[in-house]
Amino acid sequence: MKKLIAALVATTALAGPAVAEEITEFRIGILGGENAQDRLNNNECLRQYTEEELGVETKLFAPADYNGVIQGLLGGTIDMAWLGASGYAKTYLSDPEAVEPVLVKVNTDGGYGYYSVGFARKDSGIASLADMKGKAFGFGDPNSTSGYLIPSIEIPQATGASMEPGKYFGDVKFTGGHEQTIVAVNNGDVDGGVTWADGLGEWEDGFNSGALRRAVDAGLVDMNDLVMIWQSKPIPEGPVVLRTALPEDVKEKMTALMAGLADKDRECFYGVAAGEAKAFEPITHEAYEIIIEARKLKSN
Repeated sequence: MKKLIAALVATTALAGPAVAEEITEFRIGILGGENAQDRLNNNECLRQYTEEELGVETKLFAPADYNGVIQGLLGGTIDMAWLGASGYAKTYLSDPEAVEPVLVKVNTDGGYGYYSVGFARKDSGIASLADMKGKAFGFGDPNSTSGYLIPSIEIPQATGASMEPGKYFGDVKFTGGHEQTIVAVNNGDVDGGVTWADGLGEWEDGFNSGALRRAVDAGLVDMNDLVMIWQSKPIPEGPVVLRTALPEDVKEKMTALMAGLADKDRECFYGVAAGEAKAFEPITHEAYEIIIEARKLKSN
């Protein structure tokens, strides 16, 4: 990791004109899934480090849904974001030249996979997908990989029925995001739902990282009140992307900053990475081709 950062910094030194002469501000988009203020708080340290590194005003944007970040990247009003794999796929399919994937969050075990996790309240008596038949099921955001794309493919394979309301589940609802799904299940507004987790560590902690860990840290749920009822196949963690049109020196500096964040400030990294993880490490477009194909199939 230190060699990677050194190489990126060395390249930056040769990049040409000062950043302040090329951009006047830098804008970081933060995906939905939890309330906006928590997202802003968790990324404030990154905003400050970016401002110091680039020498220009840096702003955080926390749109209400995933599409707000995607459209910001496509329209040039957001410069960097940590997207989910499905969000990246949508961005790429809309404009293959809009963004470049540069880094991915690597888990404590060295992998960069995670899972869509189905869950319900323990006192509901629901312990499996079979117990969910005829009951209300909650998705998160239509542009979420784990909150919609993957479970909408894999759950029908497991149940032999479509996700349309009344076909297997009594009702199917979009809650608006991961945190909203967790709260909806915990409050009994839906009987079960899906969210994301790295699948490492203990259930009682909400695993090591992911939306359940965020909810536990925020005091929204006690994991002892919940039970896992389904788990997807491994999903590739989404990439940190940079807008392709940015000056090369800006892209190099921001890649180096994100790659070194775990060593620079562990507490900041925890907030940005949604829990315990190893670091942000290099990734390329090829890692997401299977998700891009899945999105194509869903749109047909």
